[in-house]
Amino acid sequence: MEEHRERVSAATKAVTLGELQHLISDLQSESAPAQMPALKTRAKRTGLGITIAAFAVSVLLGVGIGWGLYGNTKSPLDFTTDPGAKPDGIAPVVLTPPKQLQSLGGLTGLLEQTRKRFGDTMGYRLVIYPEYASLDRQDPKDDRRVLNYTYRGGWGDPSSSAKSSVDSVLVDLSKFDVKTAVGILRGAPETLGIKQPDVKSTYLIVEPATDPTTPGAVSLTLYVSSDYGSGYIEFAGDGTIKQVNYP
Repeated sequence: MEEHRERVSAATKAVTLGELQHLISDLQSESAPAQMPALKTRAKRTGLGITIAAFAVSVLLGVGIGWGLYGNTKSPLDFTTDPGAKPDGIAPVVLTPPKQLQSLGGLTGLLEQTRKRFGDTMGYRLVIYPEYASLDRQDPKDDRRVLNYTYRGGWGDPSSSAKSSVDSVLVDLSKFDVKTAVGILRGAPETLGIKQPDVKSTYLIVEPATDPTTPGAVSLTLYVSSDYGSGYIEFAGDGTIKQVNYP
């Protein structure tokens, strides 16, 4: 112990590098056996390195799996943005189908939509409500059956049923004066003596006329209903009144 203090004192009094180097060499040679902590330090560093390496491998593995499942690039390290977020130059298409079908423009547009969908306006019956319509047409694959289509901004897929006795004559359901029909429709509540605020429903049926002297003609029937009674007006395609049935 005394010798150690003497060496430390000598080291603090050393004047030249040679004297200091000599003293340090003596101290190192005497304490050489006690260097186990250095081995422990290297072991700790080795363990930490393994942990870091394992973490890096797991991260890369996760990136690779994620890219394989959801990637849209050639490399998992290519962080390209979602292609759905990129501008594609496609302009919005705004649909403007006829909606108020019991108006001049709406009814005219409905008949135009029918021609576009089917190529003609032939059918057994057309029923027109304020915001939708129903059309019965012949099944092109089986003339014993009727296809019923519903219009709500477009003619949807049909339902099929067997032809009944009223589905015997095909006519052009557009063969009527649209402007005249709309005028009769708007005046129907007053014609039938029904107050406008009391009206619950109004619909127009276009179907083949039963008059044997006018083959291919259509007949229109306008129905108006309320909580206090219902009535209808029947008229020809040119607006000629056939009958008025009051509530």
